[in-house]
Amino acid sequence: MLKTTPADAREMREAILHHLIYSMGKDADHATRQDWRMALSYAVRDQITDRWFASTRKSYEAKAKRVYYLSMEFLIGRLLEDGLVNLRMLDDATEALTALGLDPSEVIADEPDAALGNGGLGRLAACFLESLSTLGVPALGYGIRYEHGLFQQKFKDGRQVETPETWLQQPHAWEFARAEASYRLGFGGSVTVRDGRSVWTPDEAVLAAAYDTPVIGWQGRWANTLRLWSSKPANGSFNLDRFNAGDYVGATAPEAEARTISRVLYPDDSTETGKVLRLKQEYFFTAASLRDIMRRFENEHADLSLLPKKVAVQLNDTHPAIAGPELVRILHDEKGVPFDDAMELARGALGYTNHTLLPEALERWSEDIFHRLLPRHLQIIDRIDDAHAKAHPDRKVTIREPGTVKMGELSFVMAHRVNGVSALHTGLMKTTVFKELDRLHPDRIVNQTNGVTPRRWMLSCNPSLAELITTTIGDGWLSDLERLSELEPHVTDPEWARSFTAIKHANKAELADWIAAEHGVEVNPAAMFDVQIKRMHEYKRQHLNILEAIALWQEIRDNPDDDWTPRVKIFAGKAAPGYFFAKDIIRLINDASRVINDDPVTNKYLKVIFLPNYNVSLAERLIPAADLSEQISTAGKEASGTGNMKFALNGALTIGTLDGANVEIREQVGPENFFLFGMTADEVEARRRIDGHAAQAIAADPRLARAIAAVRDGTFSPTEPGRYAHIADNVAGADYFLVSSDFSDYWRAQRAVDAAFRDQDGWMRMAALNTARSGWFSSDRTIRGYLRDVWEAETLV
Repeated sequence: MLKTTPADAREMREAILHHLIYSMGKDADHATRQDWRMALSYAVRDQITDRWFASTRKSYEAKAKRVYYLSMEFLIGRLLEDGLVNLRMLDDATEALTALGLDPSEVIADEPDAALGNGGLGRLAACFLESLSTLGVPALGYGIRYEHGLFQQKFKDGRQVETPETWLQQPHAWEFARAEASYRLGFGGSVTVRDGRSVWTPDEAVLAAAYDTPVIGWQGRWANTLRLWSSKPANGSFNLDRFNAGDYVGATAPEAEARTISRVLYPDDSTETGKVLRLKQEYFFTAASLRDIMRRFENEHADLSLLPKKVAVQLNDTHPAIAGPELVRILHDEKGVPFDDAMELARGALGYTNHTLLPEALERWSEDIFHRLLPRHLQIIDRIDDAHAKAHPDRKVTIREPGTVKMGELSFVMAHRVNGVSALHTGLMKTTVFKELDRLHPDRIVNQTNGVTPRRWMLSCNPSLAELITTTIGDGWLSDLERLSELEPHVTDPEWARSFTAIKHANKAELADWIAAEHGVEVNPAAMFDVQIKRMHEYKRQHLNILEAIALWQEIRDNPDDDWTPRVKIFAGKAAPGYFFAKDIIRLINDASRVINDDPVTNKYLKVIFLPNYNVSLAERLIPAADLSEQISTAGKEASGTGNMKFALNGALTIGTLDGANVEIREQVGPENFFLFGMTADEVEARRRIDGHAAQAIAADPRLARAIAAVRDGTFSPTEPGRYAHIADNVAGADYFLVSSDFSDYWRAQRAVDAAFRDQDGWMRMAALNTARSGWFSSDRTIRGYLRDVWEAETLV
């Protein structure tokens, strides 16, 4: 009988061949790369599944408190290498594939990225699941199984073009369909009172069908579950009578309508139908998750009062904010718990993570849409609001306003803990978006600074650096990242420094080769690789970055014989389909890159490239090769960031503002190893109160004025000179995100970067110190903080 736990490369090879024949139905002579990748994936999945079942049994035996993480996004990337790395079987798999005459890197890279997220919110959720498994905490992640994800980004004439992601068109080796775990969910309808109880009778229904993916922790000691919901028709998917009558499209309409809910992440909500779909998505995955949670809880416990002691539900942003009223509805309407008690039980089980200080990003729903879709929940929200008013008669903030439901306030009121994701962000929550609620509930807000998993973001994506670290200090750092501090005495050792430098140079050369092969742009690997990879948003200020690049290009043209530091500016990130200003920034960067890269006077010193379709796999390629990490958001707007942590961990220096976790990164790595610029959050608020602040900044800086003029006059769009006039008008006019006011100091900091980079020994010493001092930014540390301060749960390993 085939062993399910290969102990070496030979047994791994046997397992791969077994699955090639019996799972894929192929023999070795006729197998495609995809067949081999799937066979390897099934062989690895066998190892994970054994550990997954053992962990599940132990959780039930211990009757331990479980953590449930609800998130609209789980940006998990590729899982094959992740599983091999955490099982410590990558070398065996590599040897087995080589013995079979295959290129291991090609087989592993054949896996598509799972299209389940967009940016930091989803990547954080993925890191947290891996750390929960590494620490042995009984946990489940809940989200949506998007068929087409956000979108696949392509460029046409520099413009972003969105096409559907196709990741599920290939077989997905990692998930298990759970036909027994499906829940009927309703929308719309009416509310009546029967025997003193409110009864909601929806007039529309779908089924939430579960798909489980095991998430293995470091060294394979524990595995948890990511359960994703797919929307199916509740009353049959095919109408035979309509089909036989010739209405072939109408015959399948119920299936198409139901599947709409789980097709696309963040559908465009600029129309009312888009808003309705967004709210349906949020209720769909939240309600299905809560029913699943309650089923599991009631299978183990008869006493509903134990709910907060056995269940911790974490809301990742406001998308699952409906969890508060839905859990109250289940407890009160379905279980008969008195309303006030139901509120307290729900609050005791719920925690809320805030990710934004942008008021517009704290979701608000129109009363009309809410009443049409969730009439009973609107009644419950009104009762929650009334109860909060009675408990705090002097309150100055409400959950409900005429015509509006405020999901940020609802999340806060219905959570027993509310956490920010960096020290600065948490402090600003108390003085801005939740100032009044913090006054009423002074102990509710706590801080949990974000972190990243070192297994994915060092061991897997930067194996050469990981090997150098392990050779130097042992492998204990992989489960205790703060042990990276043991590297510090070695940073000044010339031989060690040469090894560190050689690794960075090799990573850059590999990236340069890939850019040339995939995108046709030749870049000099000896140049500084200056990288900004983020979702596109004005507060992240990609337009500040390209304005500085334009100004630098103009300066080099004026003085081509000066001692310029060669630089390659690399951008990547997606703009929401309806966010036209951000999409125009992408097009400006692409148009400017064509002019700059084709300029024979300057292109040996400066090149610009925007890489399409940013995802986890692209980040894994870029981050180990980066010299400079651009973290340039307007102070007070970035909650935390996790890309900043990944760059520092992998030996990139940061140029950044005092925003989000930049503050803590600078504290950890040392101010001398961080290029600071820009106003503080308090200075930003003061600056905005000055009439004409942008005009003043432009008048004081001729470089800025000339760069904006080039954007306005069509230098980069000669066939359509006015294409970017609105961007120029924005940064020269209202300029809410203070691009113009921060430009001069950004320019100064960039020239300091140039000077530092010319001293390669000094630069690499600073880069190595960034790595050695980034150990605090582990998601293991963050999860331990949640366990202590929010969830009051324990590990079982």
